[in-house]
Amino acid sequence: MAGRRRGWFRSSGNSEWIQQARSQLADAFLDMDRRQSAADAAVLASDEVFPERGFGAVWEPVRSRCYDAAGAYLALADELEAAERDNTPLPQGQERTATVTRRLTDAARAVDEFYRGHQAQLEQAVGVHQAVPQLARQVKVAAAGVRAQAANSEYADYPSVRGRASAVDEALITLEAAGARGAGAVRKAANRLEAATRELSDALAQAPSRNAAATTAISSVNTRLAAVRNRSAGLAPAYSALLREFNAASSADLANNERESQRAIDAAADALDRARAASAENNPESALELTTSARGNLAEAEQQVDAVTKRLALLREVRANPRDRAEAVRFRLRDAQMLAVSRELVGEWGSVLDAQVDRIDRISETLSGRHPDYWAYVTELDAVTEFIAGVVDRMRKHLGPRRE
Repeated sequence: MAGRRRGWFRSSGNSEWIQQARSQLADAFLDMDRRQSAADAAVLASDEVFPERGFGAVWEPVRSRCYDAAGAYLALADELEAAERDNTPLPQGQERTATVTRRLTDAARAVDEFYRGHQAQLEQAVGVHQAVPQLARQVKVAAAGVRAQAANSEYADYPSVRGRASAVDEALITLEAAGARGAGAVRKAANRLEAATRELSDALAQAPSRNAAATTAISSVNTRLAAVRNRSAGLAPAYSALLREFNAASSADLANNERESQRAIDAAADALDRARAASAENNPESALELTTSARGNLAEAEQQVDAVTKRLALLREVRANPRDRAEAVRFRLRDAQMLAVSRELVGEWGSVLDAQVDRIDRISETLSGRHPDYWAYVTELDAVTEFIAGVVDRMRKHLGPRRE
């Protein structure tokens, strides 16, 4: 019995090396696991707050390597525990222990290499991720303060204030709901709320100046309306002169300009009247919107008037010196031909440019009869000018000899 008791408690050599192997493996595993956990947390933070960096995909092969090494460790650890418990041999136990230990060490080294390669960005992501809850709290407090200020303001009914207050309310709801979607969603929603709050604050700051701005705008539009009405008085006589002095085709596209200009002037006058009424009702922002509409109408009216008066002036100028316009186009053509020579592009563009000489001659020959179509003459020469400009642009972009 005594002999049996001594055998029961005696530590065998097999147990001794197994304990050392288990200790060695555990140290390597814990070291790798610590490094992997830190990197995992940093990558998760980065993917949440900076998903565009895509570190999750870069990290995945390293992470898989760690999992594979950990799986090998757990399997061998189970076999070592069983061998120690049952006092049974473990074939190639020491060699296998060395192999798994090396796998754990190599995986830990791969983690270090990954982390060091992206350390600044990962640590930034961790910092931002940790700061997100505080950011959300601060933004909510600031939003609540500005929102209350808006609600109690005498300018609460101004469209700019009312609209931006609604945007803050919506952004607050979005931020509350973002918590379930992670730090990235919270950060994005917090930034949106912060921007909405800033816009509301700006609207409140600008509101007191709206009355003065509306008064100034109404006065300015009133002055411009009078000026456009004065200018429009010259449209009918100018159109009549076009019909008397030039071919009917020269003014066919302007037949409705008088009616359209008057329509635009009437619309501007109506918008101005409504702007005055809005200002009197202490609604300066609506007044400002209406003055903007009135300015658009007046700009349209001016275009209608100018199209007629400038057409008359242009055709009279061309009638007085028709050759001048053709010569100006020929001058541009000669410049283009010289450029083709200097760039050694005559083979590509020479015949194209030479053809424009005949084209200009044909256009010049159209000025005949009692009522030459000067407008067709102008538009056709302008088309040649535009064509030449396109050729010049393409030649300048061509990479080749340049001797200008």
